[in-house]
Amino acid sequence: MERISLSNSAFEGDNNAYLFADGAETVLIDTGDWMETTREQLEAAFDERGLGLADVDRIFLTHWHGDHTGLAGTIQAESGAEVCVHAADAALVAGDEDAWAELHELQERYFEQWGMPEDKRAVLLEFMADGEATTESPSVTSFEDGDSFSVNGTELEVVHASGHAAGLCMFELSGDGGDAPREVVSGDALLPVYTPNVGGADVRVDNPLEKYLRALRRIVDADYDRAWPGHRDPIDDPADRAQYIIDHHEERSWRVLDALDRKGPCDTWTVSDDLFGDLESIHILHGPGESYAHLEHLERAGTVVRDGATYRLAADVADELAAMDEKRWELEY
Repeated sequence: MERISLSNSAFEGDNNAYLFADGAETVLIDTGDWMETTREQLEAAFDERGLGLADVDRIFLTHWHGDHTGLAGTIQAESGAEVCVHAADAALVAGDEDAWAELHELQERYFEQWGMPEDKRAVLLEFMADGEATTESPSVTSFEDGDSFSVNGTELEVVHASGHAAGLCMFELSGDGGDAPREVVSGDALLPVYTPNVGGADVRVDNPLEKYLRALRRIVDADYDRAWPGHRDPIDDPADRAQYIIDHHEERSWRVLDALDRKGPCDTWTVSDDLFGDLESIHILHGPGESYAHLEHLERAGTVVRDGATYRLAADVADELAAMDEKRWELEY
């Protein structure tokens, strides 16, 4: 497997596509975004290896977001490649109009519930529409957690890691050698610099923070030797990175509770503003989305109480916060 680094003008950090071309098949995991620059970079990487996009036989997608799927339809049109994605994301990747309409309707409901200002909502919707309008949709084949695929002597086992996206999956890699390192293509489940957004990146996910924390715990328990992420450089201690992100979310939950303690009852947008400040582009979605994921998780734990769109601390929580030495709230998942 070879990592191909691709530019990303829409999100933080260069994208990665992973190429298997050392056997009978030419296979990609993820394609990068939809930009012409990205296509040129991918074509150049293929050309260096004596290949063209028309040689691609199969594409495996980690999840439905456009910076990972953007060229899947274009490549399929040239090569006839089979495009494979988890069943939860299949309809969106395939461009199903009903699925996209349901997503947009759900987003609008959350924007209203979160208290997102109209001017910020307009900026966000324009940003999202730019990406969706320029993406050519492929036909897709769906897979499920635990499915396994043989690619040029390497086995790819699907590991469903919902949270950031409903159908987000990792691919465990294994070959013939018993002493080979245990590696995983982690997509956006595990990133080396940024912590993947939960709550806003896919509003279809119920209990997104709980699901994501469980996915991270699965990575810790697996104790992989290396992770190949959807953005930036490989991760040489995936378990340590996953534990760091778990700790990060417990620190963030403390900050959410601290905001409610200082400000009193307030909506999601107010909490987001306290955590992240003024937001632009896709962060207008990600900031309140992640704040909501934490508020929702804390509400189900009985730590906060929701009245309509307003959240407040449950009884005695303010006293617990004041007595804590460490600014981290332990989360149950």
